[in-house]
Amino acid sequence: MHQDNEQLSLNDQMQRRFDERRHLQESGINPYPCSFEVTGHSRQIIEHFKEDAEEKVSVAGRIMAIRRMGKASFFHIQDSDGRMQIYLKKDEVGDDAYATFKLLDIGDIVGVNGYTFRTRTGEISVHAESFELLCKSLRPIPVAKEKEVEGEKVVFDAFADRELRYRQRYVDLIVNPEVRNTFIKRSAIVSHIRSFFTSQGWLEVETPILQPIYGGAAARPFTTHHNALDMQLYLRIANELYLKRLIVGGFDGVFEFAKDFRNEGIDRFHNPEFTQVELYVAYKDYDWMMRLVEELFQQTAIAVNGTAMTTFLGHEISLEAPFRRLTIADSIREYTGAEIEGKTETELRNLAKDLGLELDPKIGSGKIIDEIFGEFVEPKLIQPTFITDYPTEMSPLAKPHRSKPGLVERFELIAGGKEICNSFSELNDPVIQRQRLEEQASLRQRGDDEAMVVDEDFLRALEYGMPPTAGLGIGIDRLVMLITGEESIRDVIFFPHLKPE
Repeated sequence: MHQDNEQLSLNDQMQRRFDERRHLQESGINPYPCSFEVTGHSRQIIEHFKEDAEEKVSVAGRIMAIRRMGKASFFHIQDSDGRMQIYLKKDEVGDDAYATFKLLDIGDIVGVNGYTFRTRTGEISVHAESFELLCKSLRPIPVAKEKEVEGEKVVFDAFADRELRYRQRYVDLIVNPEVRNTFIKRSAIVSHIRSFFTSQGWLEVETPILQPIYGGAAARPFTTHHNALDMQLYLRIANELYLKRLIVGGFDGVFEFAKDFRNEGIDRFHNPEFTQVELYVAYKDYDWMMRLVEELFQQTAIAVNGTAMTTFLGHEISLEAPFRRLTIADSIREYTGAEIEGKTETELRNLAKDLGLELDPKIGSGKIIDEIFGEFVEPKLIQPTFITDYPTEMSPLAKPHRSKPGLVERFELIAGGKEICNSFSELNDPVIQRQRLEEQASLRQRGDDEAMVVDEDFLRALEYGMPPTAGLGIGIDRLVMLITGEESIRDVIFFPHLKPE
């Protein structure tokens, strides 16, 4: 019944707004004009205000508060920079204009021409000489209310339901403008990484999202069908194999900010559509890439936050170089006391069982080690830590370690208990690469539907010859979470995936 009453109330409010829209049109006023010339924004006007000089301005924004007082009114508009108070006087704007103002609501978008002044209470405002309705809002905005409790302001009726905020991000941005700061920082992070890479002379490229064979990661793909060619295609799970083809073709450094898609679960750290940047640089290795990541992450944090320190999941984290380095075997030994080096698949499975893990019988040695690491080690790595030198089974696209048989030259950077990036000295021996992919194919036959598939064209490219290469993949969404301190991936993606309403 309560929900029915709420819906009835909403319908009543919307009906009133439709009526106002009709009255405006009958008065010859277009509720949706084409344009308005804006000369200033709220923050700029307030910061450059001079007491002894009236400045003519034209501002526009959404009405967020109205205080009507007979022949004069105050209202606040919100633009992309913040809020600004407007003073409107009937004698100055005229009877017709003031009558129009009475048909306006919170949520309507208006343009105002006037001059700046400071009110008696000290608030920098715009004294309206004229105004124009730019958009009539037909649905009421859930504006939070405030009341004073024991001398403190308490907000109630706020638009605070997280799922509703994610579903209606447009409303979230209106009524919770601080949310914008996270996405402004996200844009700054991407811009800084792009600038960092291009300043090295590396080329930003684009590779296919629709792929006839998916590869470059261990994940289940989304499938689709191309009608004209009558063929099954996949949304990419990674862009690695295409970027390596470009290194074969003669580029010394290429990178791509990519939307990737993995048909996996959804939680606070996973979204089926996510963003990562992958970088490949010829004649380099994973040791060099570790130093690059340290420099990149420290510089990015300082560029966005003014400091290399950040707070994430309740932890103070420093992105100041250098970062700790630890092999995956040493990390498991340090946090569980268990030894994984030299163990067979059966021994690893028994070890995992002794640690209390229940494993899918279809997975192989690499996945077993990954499960142990993910359960007992990764959540405890709060300060940035390079986990290095993975077993070959875990990394079919990485080069064999130059001095440690059975291992590959790979690192993952873990911070705040989560993987942020992944890197290899890239495997460029086509014979070994074929063997690795065929081993992955056998795992698929055992039932591991995340194992990689054999990509004959990629193998053909390697047979033409790829120079020694270092590769890197950075999860942009998680990096943004780390630097901004947001605790859910849904808070750094404008429109995250949700169950149907």
